[in-house]
Amino acid sequence: MSQIEMLLKEFEKEAVTTKKMLALIPEDQYDWKPHAKSGSLIWLSKHLAELPAWVKMALITNEHDFQKNPYTLPDIKNNGELLAFFDSNFEKSKQELLQANDDQLKDMWTLRSGEIIHNHSTKAEVIRMSYCQTVHHRAQLGVYLRLLDIPIPGSYGPSADEH
Repeated sequence: MSQIEMLLKEFEKEAVTTKKMLALIPEDQYDWKPHAKSGSLIWLSKHLAELPAWVKMALITNEHDFQKNPYTLPDIKNNGELLAFFDSNFEKSKQELLQANDDQLKDMWTLRSGEIIHNHSTKAEVIRMSYCQTVHHRAQLGVYLRLLDIPIPGSYGPSADEH
């Protein structure tokens, strides 16, 4: 199995679980935060829905500069828009993965804010980082939902709510 095939398989598998979680977001709790230093439920959800786009970005660019392209998320008014945002990001990145080749993954990619370098890694490492960020933020979302007393679906097996 090529590296692209492995990345594609993992991307598709994680997308199923992420979409299940995003579908549970209570629209009447979008502004809820578990702590003053935490992001809101809708901010976390939008960030999670946006993360698949990093796969495409890693494949078709050589860097992202926050100074030139500030980090912004779209205005999401309901869960239908949230899921459509996720689906769009996932599908566009999946198409780029399907067209990519393993040699392309060896190219370097940089995350920066002007002169400050945050990360300089291969494109393969950036894609894997986006997957890890997805799992990390999905776990955060699980805590948010648990605190709101919303049953959590299993990620890699049944959850406590599915027994």
